[in-house]
Amino acid sequence: MPDNISSVTEGLRTGNRAVIWGIAAIATILAVAAALLFLSLPDANAFNTRVERIFVENDALTSPGEIKLLEVLAQSGTAFAEVLSSYRVIIFILLVFATALMIAALVLLVIFVSLNRRMSEIQRAGIEVQRLRILRGENAVMLNDMAFTLTPAAIETLAVLAEARMDDDILTGAQIEAVISGRPEADCDEAAGATRIKRLRDALGNQLVAELLVRNISRKGYTLTVAKEAIRVD
Repeated sequence: MPDNISSVTEGLRTGNRAVIWGIAAIATILAVAAALLFLSLPDANAFNTRVERIFVENDALTSPGEIKLLEVLAQSGTAFAEVLSSYRVIIFILLVFATALMIAALVLLVIFVSLNRRMSEIQRAGIEVQRLRILRGENAVMLNDMAFTLTPAAIETLAVLAEARMDDDILTGAQIEAVISGRPEADCDEAAGATRIKRLRDALGNQLVAELLVRNISRKGYTLTVAKEAIRVD
């Protein structure tokens, strides 16, 4: 259980770091894009500056029509500056909105991933074998609240594994065959014990339950992944 807690804690820390770095990356990218966009926009007073230069360079324009034309140009420059300023505000608002949406999407994605991991952990914890009771007389086994009716051979194999687990022993296939058959270990075949394990798993039916119950340790043998305090053989 401490290993599970530490793994969950480490996963949460990793997820939090991913969210922080993701938000920072999104904010940086949008900030750079906004800076480039605003720098590429023309100056709001550029038109007014041109009109002012026309006034200065053409002081000989004194007729009413020419003066009226210059006034229209000046008003157009003012209108252009106002429109460009409003465009800057709109672009800024859109960038802020886009930043909020991207950050929200990132946070939701991380939340969904965390929820999926949590659901997987809850599912695995829900089918964790917390109580194992072997009823030899009834050829049955109780896993938590689930009852399985097995063949006498499968019950005998499971009982041998349970007794070995209570003694903190790991049995090879030859040792399993020797205990059940009563023959010397040297006269037993490893494959015979492996066959008994396979038949036990087939008898349990549910592959997930079988994998959680009977564990094959490479180069050592077979054991039950159940706390020895939770095992009872009748």
